Order: sequence, then structure tokens, then C-alpha cells
Amino acid sequence: MSDSPSFRDVPLSQSLIPVSGGLPVSEPLQRFQQLLLQVEQLSAQLARLQTWSDRYRHGHMQALYALAQEKAALQRRGLVFLHGRLQQPDLTAQQQRQARLCIRQWLAALQPLQDPQLEALANAYKEGDEGEDATQSQSDEAQDEQRARAWWQQQQAQAQRKAAKRAARKAQRRPAAHQQAQQEQLDAKGAVRTIYRQLASALHPDREMNEAERVRKTALMGEVNAAYGRQDLTTLLRLQLEVAQVDAQHLSRLSAQKLRAMSLLLKEQVQALTQDVWQLHMGLSHALGVAVDVKGDEAALSQALQRVQADERHEVDRLAADLARVQRDSELKRWLKEQAQWAKQQAQDCDGIY
Repeated sequence: MSDSPSFRDVPLSQSLIPVSGGLPVSEPLQRFQQLLLQVEQLSAQLARLQTWSDRYRHGHMQALYALAQEKAALQRRGLVFLHGRLQQPDLTAQQQRQARLCIRQWLAALQPLQDPQLEALANAYKEGDEGEDATQSQSDEAQDEQRARAWWQQQQAQAQRKAAKRAARKAQRRPAAHQQAQQEQLDAKGAVRTIYRQLASALHPDREMNEAERVRKTALMGEVNAAYGRQDLTTLLRLQLEVAQVDAQHLSRLSAQKLRAMSLLLKEQVQALTQDVWQLHMGLSHALGVAVDVKGDEAALSQALQRVQADERHEVDRLAADLARVQRDSELKRWLKEQAQWAKQQAQDCDGIY
């Protein structure tokens, strides 16, 4: 029995391509090969995402956490200073209004508040110049959200009822197709069970006299048991190729019914892998703060993370510079004016978009 690593190095979809001698390959076999390739591609994507997660997630999040702590400390100092400065009578009504707005924005950025002093400030600035309007706006938004949620629930319920009716009509019209699907499920499980039994027979460690071979077979049998427990057809096929030296022509001799049954298992595996890739992709993108391209280049991902950290560092540096300015009387009023102009420009930009 060969110890060559080529069985694991060569993609399974290539290892199991039969030599047709110019004859056309059957449709069930083509479908089987396509699903094998999909499984391998999705498995590679999942492995790539997991590698990137292990390599970048912790360090990047630690760096962002440290920057967020710096930013929060600066915001806390800024709002405490502005609060004290508002107690002095030399600011105009407009400047006071802008200072209160900055305080409320920094308080919102520091949520949740876990400091008695900040909680006291939040209560003091809970309703500013626009208190009644803000309360009414929040009430209107809550009502809109409730109406939207009720509409969405109604749409979901209607969609579920329609889907149930379609399924019932389909089952009534196509009982034979339903029975065929059940039979394919049984055939698929039977195919996996057959491969498992063949591997269990070939790898039985008690039949091996050589100690090194016994250890190797015991390890392989562990892989076989784990794959069988997952109903992982691709792993079982690879192990069969490695252990039993099954050639690719073995597939071409299988019946169309057997191939369709095995394809059904592969289709289920494709669906599960697709879901796993999507979940890991979305979770990693959210954690890293960048849109991770699962088919992209790792160097591009590393550069994107560096840009995110650089942007956060720039924001911290800007806040530090702002804090230094507002603590100088000669700069405070100019800074408040700039903040008001910036807020006005942002509002105009939003109006232009919507």
C-alpha cells in the first residue's frame, strides 16, 4: 500500500476524472464532477477565511480597541471641559447651543455610559434647545418602526402561507417525484454506508501485524469514523482513493441512479459549506471593519486593515488637536464656529442625497 502524499495533494475532482477514450461522459457523472469541484472550492474558501481570521482578527481588534480607548478618553475630557466652560457667561447663545450639541454627540459616542459623572452630564443634556422636537421625533420614529415591523411580519406570514400552499399542491401533483426523492435519499445513505464498510474492512487495525501500519490504520480509521458521522462523502471518497486504491474508472461504472444519489449528498454538502462560508465571511468583515473578499488577495486585505487603523489613528489625533484648541480661549469660539459650519454642510449634503 503506497504512502505517497499525491492522493491528498491532487484535488479529488481531478483524481476522479475517468478516461473516456473519446466517449461522451454521462450527465449524472458530469453533475457529480461539478458538485465535487464546488465542494473543493467552497472548502478552500472556508479554509482561507479561517486562516485570515486566525492571522488578523485578534491583532486588528486589539489595535482598534486601544485606539477606541484613546478616543473615548479624549471625548470624555472634551465634554467635561465644555460643560465647565458653559458655566461661564462669555459665550453667545449660538455658541452655547453648538457647545451643547458637541457634548451630546460625544455622550452618544461614549454609550453605554459607565461613569457616574458622565451619567449626570447625560441627564443634564438629555434635552437641549430642541428637547420637545427631539422627543416628538423619537416618538414618531418609534411609531414608524412599529408600523414597519408589523408590515414585515404580515408579509412574512403571507409568504409562509403561500409557500405552504405551493408545497401542498406540488406534493399532490407529484407524488411520484416525492417518492423518487425519498428513494434517492435512501440510496445516498446506502452509498455512504457501503464506502464506510469497505474502508472499515480495509483499515481494521486488529488484522495488521506490523505495528507502524497498525498505528497508521488506526489514525485513518479515526478520520473515516469522523467523516461517516458527518455524512461527508468527499472525505470518504478521498480516503477510499487513498486506502483502497480505487481508480477513476470505478465511477464511470456506477449506475446513473447511484451517481444521482451520491450527487444529492454532495449538493447538501455544497449548501452547508455555502452557509458556513457566508457566516464566517460576514462575521470576519464585521469584526475587521472591512469588506473581506474571499476570492481576493491577502496582501490587499492586510493593506485595507492598515488603512482602517490609520484612519482611526487620524481621528484620535484630530480629537487631541481639537481638545488642545478648545482649552485655549483664543481658539474656542473659532472652533465652535467651525463645528457649526461643518454640521450645516453635512445637513446640506444629506438633503442633496435624499
